[in-house]
Amino acid sequence: MAKMKTKRAAAKRFKVTATGKIKYKKAHLRHLLVNKSKKAKKDKNTPGYVHPGDYHNAAMCIPYLV
Repeated sequence: MAKMKTKRAAAKRFKVTATGKIKYKKAHLRHLLVNKSKKAKKDKNTPGYVHPGDYHNAAMCIPYLV
């Protein structure tokens, strides 16, 4: 049987924590930051975690990391 392929776009965006959660960086923190509130920018700077309902789909994209 052939090896499973990792989706390269997902491998660049996701990391797996020691407890097995899939972590990602939140969007909208690259430019136009003057218009965003301090609270919004602070929230975007914290990592996001994949929702349990989407975990299976994300894990199938990065089979050798999970």
